[in-house]
Amino acid sequence: MTHTMNEVAKLAKVSSATVSRVLSKSPYISAKTVERVMAAVEKLSYRRNVHARRLAIGKSDLFGLVISEITNPFFSEIIRGFQAAAWDRGFDVLLLNTEYDEKRTEAVVQKLIENSVRGVAIVTSSLEDSVIATLTDKNIGVVTFNPVPVDRLVSTVTIDYKRGLTQAIEHVASLGHRRAAVIAGPQTNRTASIIKQALVEGLRQRGLDPDPVTHSDYHVDAGATAVQAILSAKDAPTVIFCGSDLIAMGAILALEEAGMNVPSDVSIVGIDDIPFSFLIRPALTTIRVPREELGKISFAALDKLLKLKRQRGAEYVVETELVIRKSAAQERKFALRQKAPRPAR
Repeated sequence: MTHTMNEVAKLAKVSSATVSRVLSKSPYISAKTVERVMAAVEKLSYRRNVHARRLAIGKSDLFGLVISEITNPFFSEIIRGFQAAAWDRGFDVLLLNTEYDEKRTEAVVQKLIENSVRGVAIVTSSLEDSVIATLTDKNIGVVTFNPVPVDRLVSTVTIDYKRGLTQAIEHVASLGHRRAAVIAGPQTNRTASIIKQALVEGLRQRGLDPDPVTHSDYHVDAGATAVQAILSAKDAPTVIFCGSDLIAMGAILALEEAGMNVPSDVSIVGIDDIPFSFLIRPALTTIRVPREELGKISFAALDKLLKLKRQRGAEYVVETELVIRKSAAQERKFALRQKAPRPAR
């Protein structure tokens, strides 16, 4: 037998509005009332009709989370943090990924609107800024990682890569490295461009003018391909900075295939500190991005934005830090030029 909210309210001796607020985890309900309502819910095995609720209030209990690709381990902890924060407040999450595809991106935006999401966190550079206006025109709150102005229904989250990058540059400089190379992320990716610019400027300021500076997709095999251009450089570098941990892992594999040792012959530094970064050998020295915290902050920013009377957004900053492991070591002068690489298999 299916029970109604009114029946729960009658059993708990409260109003239907109070039952609704308890189930939405409103912070303004006494613990005693919450206990009484939840006891009635359990006794009646009550389940909310989310479709009826959406028709009644014109909104769903959904928040959207848009990422680039589900297979990239960078996003897994962001998803976990965002989803945990949403569930703690009694909401569900609509997870969508763009796969860097324009038509798929258009479908993602349409899906968000069709499902009447309350707000959406955009954790990808593959959505144009014009999408934000499309969503806010539908009264959907947006938290974006893109560097856009804060506005009504628009908040931003900025990852401070510069702090972690500075720590990494100082670390390799203290190890005696003087020749550096960079494998940045995709040229069309805004986050990759921000990281590359900060990294190149930081290396130049420290006297490690990077050469060459190449680009790669965020895949292990692409990182391996980028290494070939670096190995053919006139003055081979003794340390390679990579735009992501996946690129760094590909670089390590390619160097080993070429008969070189990491870190004895060349040091590697990554970015992200994904779960696999300490499992690869040697364990990866990398710049930690607190991704689960990013997910939680993104939801909290949306939740706060939608509660404000003027719904004016805010800017949030998340710090990065260097994690020292085994892939960066003391420079061995001329190691790469003295050691002839064997052909890759």
